[in-house]
Amino acid sequence: MAELRHSSSIGGRPTPSPRKRDDVVTSPLSSENHLPQRDDDDDDGGRDRYPRDRFRSLFSNHFQLLDESARFYSHNFKILLLFVTVLAIAGMYSVYSVISRLNAPYLCTKDGITLHCPRVKEPPSLWENPLSATTSWKPCAERRIGAISDLPEANETNGYIFIHAEGGLNQQRIAICNAVAVAKIMNATLILPVLKQDQIWKDQTKFEDIFDVDHFIDYLKDDVQIVRDIPSWFTDKSELFTSIRRTVKNIPKYAPAQFYIDNVLPRIKEKKIMALKPFVDRLGYDNVPQEINRLRCRVNYHALKFLPEIDEMAERLVARMRNRTGSPNPFMALHLRFEKGMVGLSFCDFVGTRAEKALMGLYRLKEWPRRFKDGSHLWPLALQKRKEGRCPLEPGEVAVMLRRWATRRKRKYTLLLGRMAPLRNMFPNLVTKEELTTTDELDGFRKHVTSLAALDFLVCLKSDVFVMTHGGNFAKLIIGARRYMGHRQKSIKPDKGLLSKSLGDPYMGWATFVEDVVITHQTRTGLPEATFPNYDIWENPLTSCMCKA
Repeated sequence: MAELRHSSSIGGRPTPSPRKRDDVVTSPLSSENHLPQRDDDDDDGGRDRYPRDRFRSLFSNHFQLLDESARFYSHNFKILLLFVTVLAIAGMYSVYSVISRLNAPYLCTKDGITLHCPRVKEPPSLWENPLSATTSWKPCAERRIGAISDLPEANETNGYIFIHAEGGLNQQRIAICNAVAVAKIMNATLILPVLKQDQIWKDQTKFEDIFDVDHFIDYLKDDVQIVRDIPSWFTDKSELFTSIRRTVKNIPKYAPAQFYIDNVLPRIKEKKIMALKPFVDRLGYDNVPQEINRLRCRVNYHALKFLPEIDEMAERLVARMRNRTGSPNPFMALHLRFEKGMVGLSFCDFVGTRAEKALMGLYRLKEWPRRFKDGSHLWPLALQKRKEGRCPLEPGEVAVMLRRWATRRKRKYTLLLGRMAPLRNMFPNLVTKEELTTTDELDGFRKHVTSLAALDFLVCLKSDVFVMTHGGNFAKLIIGARRYMGHRQKSIKPDKGLLSKSLGDPYMGWATFVEDVVITHQTRTGLPEATFPNYDIWENPLTSCMCKA
């Protein structure tokens, strides 16, 4: 029994001596254990039965404890197993993401001048603006029908103003709108503006070579007095723009209406005829009365109408674009501003050979010597401008961007205005107006560069989708006109900062690039926007020239 007691002691814990154990531990054979009394004849049987009962009791208790422990550990094991499974899945996903990122394809692969881009699921319709039906604005700058004019006669106004509209066609268009507004502010008579020869365009086009003069004067007859030429009583016409006494030259950029009333009007009343020079952006937007801004929209969208022959040629171009496969189809108009002058003036870096970049450096030194200097300070500036999205998009960058939207279906066509070599192989349906017309058809327009620009303007205005690649008056006027006329046609204004960042990331996959482009440009499709202070009404005529439907 001493062996039994010893074997049942706990672990390796020191035990008292046998005597002390006997003193302390009651014998299992004693009467204090309340076991039934047995005869002497049954002593052996009792001894035999007791170990079985003892072990049965021990095993019963042991298995009970094991069962409870098993349930406890089974519950914890399930939790642990679930936790390990989650960690394993997360680890596998992380490893897969890292491997995918390391092995992600570039946006496109280049084979000579050919760009090959991954095929992706066709995006939602390029040709529809899904939010256009929800807009509740309508144009409201048109002439008031039946309105009674309160204008004085031409010889009773405060005098005559004369301007030279400088720059290209669209800059000249803005100058004409501003001239009408300034004449209204000062109650002066406007002499039909002269389209000044530009150093870049070198064009001798006159106002009447592009615009319908009769419509222009008649449509604005209730707003401003307009005459075709300098009055006959002013004999020395050459004195205008040559005499300091006859020219106002100190007009600040984006001048308020009050400036003209305080500083220009007194001189007009004194001299009767005054020339305003220069006249590029010489009238502000948020510092003039709203009716003046509305008048500028009236001039831009209603009074300035191209000659019938220009309108007819533009309609033929649009019809030929839509019918190239024998059935009416939508088309995109792309304004690619990557000509020599724009690239040079931007002072941005561009993809090209060393020889091409050296020639561009010489061109910049000739045209902008003070800014160019030796060119060494321009490299950090060029990198910063590209990161900020202030550089013209290159043809290759435009091709990658359009690849996200465009499909390979033959019924889609793109009209390109500008250089197009890197885009040709990605967009085989790419055409220009020269490819849509005969030589004889365009000969009548070639004598006036501005006439060709007018064709570009009208075709872009009538396109199903218009895409600009860099800022400028052309793009602003197109987007503004499409907004003014109903917002039904999509006008995409690329986020050049996003494209610069994405195209400069060698680890960005095509699918990620497509998603970024889609999300970012959902709000850059020419829908109405609130007009901010100093905001250009030519691009966004919402609050000044439009009303709630």
